[in-house]
Amino acid sequence: MAEPAPRVQRGLEEVVALESRICFIDGKLGRLIYRGYDIRDLAANATFEEVAHLLWYGRLPNAKELAELRARLGALRTLPDGLVRLIDSLPTDASPMDVLRTAVSALALFEPTETKPGAGAIAGAERLTAALPTILGLFQRRRAGLPKLAPRPELSAAAYLLYALLNRDASTLEERALDVALILHADHELNASTFAARVTASTLSDLYSSVTSAIGALKGPLHGGANERAIELADQIGSPDRAEAIVKEKLARHERIMGFGHRVYKVEDPRATILREWSRQIGEAKGDLRYYQILEQVRQVVHREKGLYANLDLYSGSVYTPIGIPKDLFTPIFAVSRVAGWTAHILEEYEDLRLIRPTAQYIGPLDLPWVPIAKRS
Repeated sequence: MAEPAPRVQRGLEEVVALESRICFIDGKLGRLIYRGYDIRDLAANATFEEVAHLLWYGRLPNAKELAELRARLGALRTLPDGLVRLIDSLPTDASPMDVLRTAVSALALFEPTETKPGAGAIAGAERLTAALPTILGLFQRRRAGLPKLAPRPELSAAAYLLYALLNRDASTLEERALDVALILHADHELNASTFAARVTASTLSDLYSSVTSAIGALKGPLHGGANERAIELADQIGSPDRAEAIVKEKLARHERIMGFGHRVYKVEDPRATILREWSRQIGEAKGDLRYYQILEQVRQVVHREKGLYANLDLYSGSVYTPIGIPKDLFTPIFAVSRVAGWTAHILEEYEDLRLIRPTAQYIGPLDLPWVPIAKRS
């Protein structure tokens, strides 16, 4: 008697693929932990640089270590001339995610030592975290007709990102809002892009190839891009008093409202809770609470009608847009932050190396007879 076929977990849902010391999600209680630290504490107290150090090295830095890391990241922002020329040659109507993917892959050609598994990989992690805002800034400035980009090593990661994209200095509130957004996006366990990075790393491929895989996965609209759709919905609604009717109409047509539900969380995503408050603060500072108020109405209607909770993607665009960031840069900013988590997972994969090779349950035919080509219809 044949043994029953194993149960297929579509999308690998609830399949435990590996052990990790980096990130823990409690979906029932709505908790997100980086290396033992609750995301609420990190968002309230840490900087992105501190969180990157935590993800890479397994502990928070002391004052000297943090200053040294900031100095290294500032010094690593300048790109090789050949890569700058490549970015300058790309079409200005290209997808910014395509630009990131291409530039990260090309950067490996200029820095082959830092890409290899082993002791040099941590330098590659720092290099990519410093380089991605520059790559994005070079492309954005060229297509927007802004002046050439300067490295600005004195700026924090968040302040440099805003300067790189918009050619202006961030206010204290804007810098902190972006800093928190970077912290919240920095890691999220085995999401699709992180898993793609770890699969590539498990072959002993180089760090830059692994990050290129991750960027390719993040580009897909079922992983990245929901925040763009959420802000597009807010623009379509236009004012808070129109939100309920429009959302109900969409739900009646079985349209998906982006920014809700999550594969892991059974309650509200804790990152959404934090970013909702920053959406309000940015709106107040800019004298326009429209996005915050519209999305609050959307959140209430969707939860009441469908029982779904908000996730991070509902609010990130309502922080970025009032600051002046174009919506097609929302997902690239996700990558600018998540590269810290991607590289932490790649480094961990190199330490705990085992080729990731799941199996598939075959459901096709067996024992078909061979038919010579002359007799095939």
